[in-house]
Amino acid sequence: MSRYPKSDLSNVRLLSIENRSSKVSRSDLGRPFEPGKEFASFIDTLPDILAARDLRRLAGNWVAGRKKGKPAILMMGGHVVKVGLVPLVCDLLERGLLTGVAMNSAAAIHDVESALFGETSEDVAAALTDGSFGMAKETGEFINGAVVDAYESDDPEVGFGEALGERLLAQEGGANSIIGTCVRLNLPVTIHVAIGADIVHQQPSMRGDATGELSFRDFRLLCEELRYLGSGGVVLNFGSAVVLPEVFLKALTVARNLGADVFNFTTANFDMIRHYRPRMNVVTRPTQDGGEGFDFAGHHEIMFPLLAAMVKAGEVSGEEVKE
Repeated sequence: MSRYPKSDLSNVRLLSIENRSSKVSRSDLGRPFEPGKEFASFIDTLPDILAARDLRRLAGNWVAGRKKGKPAILMMGGHVVKVGLVPLVCDLLERGLLTGVAMNSAAAIHDVESALFGETSEDVAAALTDGSFGMAKETGEFINGAVVDAYESDDPEVGFGEALGERLLAQEGGANSIIGTCVRLNLPVTIHVAIGADIVHQQPSMRGDATGELSFRDFRLLCEELRYLGSGGVVLNFGSAVVLPEVFLKALTVARNLGADVFNFTTANFDMIRHYRPRMNVVTRPTQDGGEGFDFAGHHEIMFPLLAAMVKAGEVSGEEVKE
């Protein structure tokens, strides 16, 4: 018996998501841009200076890498979903311009809520006072239930992303999620959890053994993805300041340790301010022995649609985006 008492979560007060106030609804989401001559002309008008030059070079590297069959992996935090970018991410997955997605648990939560309930992003400040923050019953039971069922199944290799994607695809609206889209297209989607950091961890349906094991399986999957990144692949990090930069560095180490020639690829970090870990663990250290790393500061709801449209324009034209 441990000497340290622990909170019993079985008596926490849950509420229905229907009664929760959310700040993001389905009607707010963005739409994929369909490239034409007008946008291609716009790209040519960008100055060949500083961030504009870097953005054009990143888009060019991305298009060139996909033409060579190299991976293009999106790492993302929850803010990507909260600012309405799910349809744009799914569009890139459908077109084969993204080959996989790695996300933190917050991104998975917002992706599930947006797809199944049409809303997400509760008002934390308003709900924290009375202890109702993060207590949406449906969210916790859906995510934790999918993880526990997969953990207790006979398949020892099913990871967090795959289990959640399969469960989403069985629900009305689930196919509109990033996770569900990846699983439907047989593209890897990995969910990397910091236990105790997410709302589903504070509910009685949470199982630490199941969550930890399935997230670990996803880490191993990401290690395998990175083995093929060398000589032209692209890794993008949108909005994860700690978890994914740390996971990426360790997964890259594993891939190289196992003998993969994972050098000469492109990385880019996008966030509203510049943080230490993404700059070091995504932009600088992974490319120090070959490749290019870029660091962009700007709002996701502007930078992601712009980059996605530039890459699609380069892919449709059959030429690399002008560097």
